[in-house]
Amino acid sequence: MADAWEIIFRKGVHLPQIGWSLDAQSRVARSFISHAHSDHVARHPEVLCTPGTARFLHARIPGQRLIHELPFGRPHELEFGVTATLYPAGHILGSAQIHLSSADHGSLLYTGDFKLRAGLAAEPCATPRADTLIMETTFGLPRYVMPPESAVIAQIIAFCQQTVADGATPALLCYSLGKSQEVLRALATAGLPIMLHAETLRLTRVYEKLGMAFPPFREFDGREVAGHIVICPAHSSGLLSRIPAVRTAVITGWALDPSTIHRSRCTAAFPLSDHADYPSLLKFVELVQPKRVLTLHGFAREFAATLRQRGVDALALGHANQLDLFAPPSR
Repeated sequence: MADAWEIIFRKGVHLPQIGWSLDAQSRVARSFISHAHSDHVARHPEVLCTPGTARFLHARIPGQRLIHELPFGRPHELEFGVTATLYPAGHILGSAQIHLSSADHGSLLYTGDFKLRAGLAAEPCATPRADTLIMETTFGLPRYVMPPESAVIAQIIAFCQQTVADGATPALLCYSLGKSQEVLRALATAGLPIMLHAETLRLTRVYEKLGMAFPPFREFDGREVAGHIVICPAHSSGLLSRIPAVRTAVITGWALDPSTIHRSRCTAAFPLSDHADYPSLLKFVELVQPKRVLTLHGFAREFAATLRQRGVDALALGHANQLDLFAPPSR
């Protein structure tokens, strides 16, 4: 490649050579949006995303904007001789990585949030090769190794069945977009009726419009909640107060930390995550085969150090000991 990509990191990744941002967290002129979680979006007047993410954006952030909806695998010509192609990230339905290629700068892959392991409510993650890799590293420490998802799902179902057998109501605390739908599909064999928080229900309906099927569910009704599983966001204190004899369980990859139950004030915590764990992060780098890696989120500095120990040119974005601007190497 002739020149590397210039990458500025300030509340999102900015590519000054082409005038686009990646998951900018405050309003910019143009941004790629990898998925519709609140920490990856803002009211940008022009965005590039998948059709699925566009539907979730309309549901979560109403308003006028120019949206370039790009299906997976279809090349899209940007300015300055750059071609953009979106690939599944495996994080939530419609979540995407963006692959940029240019004769002047080489190729760049930005993952956004991703999960290499197969899930129940997202497209399988792809691993296209790239010269420069910008990757999310939420679980970038060796202690974060997720157990088999089938085993965790069995534990969640057993918790729900035992709670109902004891005359109580299980409430599973999940983010309303992505994790809730993953858990809902996982409960298909639980043999118990399911109620959803109103916002979870609204977003699940969008999933259905995008073609995803679920076991039967209904909106939460405190008068008829006995015998049901309830799925709701962790901040649903008003809803939870209407459930007698409630037992709560938080569903998160952070359940691997022993303190999670205490911090979440829950009865149980189950490590089901929509992010890549430590072995998956290493595997992803191995598959993409980048010449340099820039890490961000979570344990970015620690994972970059791990990669350097393995002979990979790696730096962490957004840390005090790093430059804000990762310019091309001087020639």
